[in-house]
Amino acid sequence: MSHDETSHEETSNESTATPTTASSSFPATSGPLKTVTMGDTRYTLLGTAHVSAESAEDVRTLLSSGAFDAVAIELCDARHHSMSNPDAMGEQDLFQVFREGKAGMVAASLALGAFQQRIADQSGIQPGAEMRAAVEEASKHHLPLLLVDRDVGVTLKRIYRNVPWWQRFSLFSGLIGSVLSRQEVSKEEIEKLKEGDMLEATFSEFAAESEALYTPLIRERDRYMALRLAEDAPPGRYQHVLVVLGAGHLKGTSEHLEASLPANPTEERESLEATPPPSKLWKALPWLITALVLTGFAIGFSRNTGLGWQLVLEWFLINGILSGGATIIALAHPVTVIATFFAAPLTSLNPTIGAGFVAAGVELYIRKPKVRDFSSLRQDVTELKGWWKNRVSRTLLVFILATLGSAVGTWVAGFRIAGALFGSPTP
Repeated sequence: MSHDETSHEETSNESTATPTTASSSFPATSGPLKTVTMGDTRYTLLGTAHVSAESAEDVRTLLSSGAFDAVAIELCDARHHSMSNPDAMGEQDLFQVFREGKAGMVAASLALGAFQQRIADQSGIQPGAEMRAAVEEASKHHLPLLLVDRDVGVTLKRIYRNVPWWQRFSLFSGLIGSVLSRQEVSKEEIEKLKEGDMLEATFSEFAAESEALYTPLIRERDRYMALRLAEDAPPGRYQHVLVVLGAGHLKGTSEHLEASLPANPTEERESLEATPPPSKLWKALPWLITALVLTGFAIGFSRNTGLGWQLVLEWFLINGILSGGATIIALAHPVTVIATFFAAPLTSLNPTIGAGFVAAGVELYIRKPKVRDFSSLRQDVTELKGWWKNRVSRTLLVFILATLGSAVGTWVAGFRIAGALFGSPTP
């Protein structure tokens, strides 16, 4: 420890944070270092590049120096588990995933994993190698490992809730398009990954221009990681903590540490984990649509029995064809296509169950994934055709496409009914 750092530590207390420069006794690193002293504890933040062999070596060198008694890394429990058990995604209970409404989240995670694998295949470096090095070195030197990043699923949900509804489709299509592209990952994309993680690289095009996106993706996570450090490694618990995080988070996280943090960080941290509830109007919308459609049927029958049956038939055909046809795109089993065709018109009038749930359930019953599907899942989804080849990912596609087809069918049929009743007569 240098003389300057010793004096900082002696004069600081738990209510103040003193920024210091990295000690000259540390080995030279390729990434930036910044040390913040709070009370009896120093936090040395190492800014890393997520696609860099040098950053992984920086972590190994620093932890081998013996200067630290704890390690904190920019990972959440889910990503740490995925790193420790690469097949964890494929071992999930798919039926439970669909029942809990997590199919979209799992598909997005698989797509991001495919993007990560393409980066690794092209560059020869596995993204997050420095985090893996930190985990290995912490275990090797028997150091406590602190996971301080927010759960990736929570971040995705807060992004979804925070952006206006009209931007959600462009974000989703941008995510899927970037990770499923057959083209090689550009040097520019790899450079983006050197300062942020895959989420940041994928959404960087939008984040720079959207405060609604930048806040949950970057700013909230900076604050969250500082709060987790104050919670899991408060002043006095450890003497010197190495904090390994992307270079893009170094400035924001260190500024929060240098400022006064709340005496009880748990409350604010939990508020950053909460998923904003949908608006009351958005929750009521499915029931409102159901009421309007049923009212339309009633008006049609009151005017003319033939008109009423015509509206029912159009509702049935439009919903069934669009939802069932969407499952054909996913190469669903013929029985699944037929079941979806008949289920979609009914589930569209019952907000408690969706056509996607029925479609995926039938597909799982007929084509239950085999052991090899789970074991090869991560590799299969790195190619576009692999999403249709693997039974696990194909079932996810069946669920998503059936759901989208049913949603489109509901709106198309709804406008068709409205036009027949209040617009020009239906031929």
